[in-house]
Amino acid sequence: MSLAVRVIACLDVDGGRVVKGVGFTDLRDSGDPVEMARSYDGAGADEIVVLDITASADARETTYDVVRRTAEQVTIPLTVGGGVRVVADVDLLLRAGADKVSVGTAAVTRPDLVDEVADRFGSQVLVVSVDARRTPRSPSGFEVTTHGGRRPTGLDAADWIRHVCERGAGEVLLNSMDADGSGAGFDLELIVAVREVTTVPLVASGGAGAAAHFPPAIAAGADAVLAAGIFHRGEVSIRAAKAALRAAGHRVRPAPP
Repeated sequence: MSLAVRVIACLDVDGGRVVKGVGFTDLRDSGDPVEMARSYDGAGADEIVVLDITASADARETTYDVVRRTAEQVTIPLTVGGGVRVVADVDLLLRAGADKVSVGTAAVTRPDLVDEVADRFGSQVLVVSVDARRTPRSPSGFEVTTHGGRRPTGLDAADWIRHVCERGAGEVLLNSMDADGSGAGFDLELIVAVREVTTVPLVASGGAGAAAHFPPAIAAGADAVLAAGIFHRGEVSIRAAKAALRAAGHRVRPAPP
C-alpha cells in the first residue's frame, strides 16, 4: 500500500515573525510562528516546516528560540532550515526540538556538509532544500539558486539533486522560484524533471493557489505538497487540501472535523 500523501504547512520566518511575499521578496507580516504552528497542528497538517528565509542571506544563525517554542506546541514532525552551515548547527536544531533539518545554500557552498550530516545523524534527518529557476542554460531547464533565490549557481537542478541524494539526502524540498507566491499552481515540469533522477521523498513547494493545485503535483511525482500563503490567509484549509487529494484518489491522513 502506498504511503499517505503529506500536506505540509510552511512558515517562512524573518526576525521571529512569519512573513510571506513573492519569490521571498516584498515580505509582509503574517503572524506569530508558534501560534500558527499550533493552529496548523490542530487543523490536521502532517508536518510543519519553519524556514528562516533571510538567515543565509544575512549570514546569521536560525533563531533557536523560535524553534524551541514551536516544537513545544506541536505533536507533528517539525523541519527547520535557514542559516545551517555546519554539523554543529544541525545538532543545536535537533536539541531545540526539530525532527528534520533543511540545508540549501550551505550544501551548494560545501557539498561535503551533506555527507557529514547524513553520516552523523542519518539520512532521515537531512532535507536538502533546492530553490530552482527556469533557464535555457541548464539541461533540465532549471537552475539551482541560493540565498533565498537571489544568486544563480550555474548548477543544473536535476543533476544537483541526483548528486545530493547520492551523498545521503533523505528528502528534497523542491521550491519553484518562478511559481513561489504566484498562486498559479506548482511547476509540474520541475517536479517531473526531479522525479526522474531520484527516488527519495520529494516535497513540492511554490505556487499553490487553490485546493485543485495539490493533486496534479502528486501526479507529477511529488510525495508531499507544501504551501504557505494560501493557508495563512485562509484561502484554502488543510482539510480542503486533503479533500481534494482524496477525491483524486490519493491516500491522506484524516483531518479533524
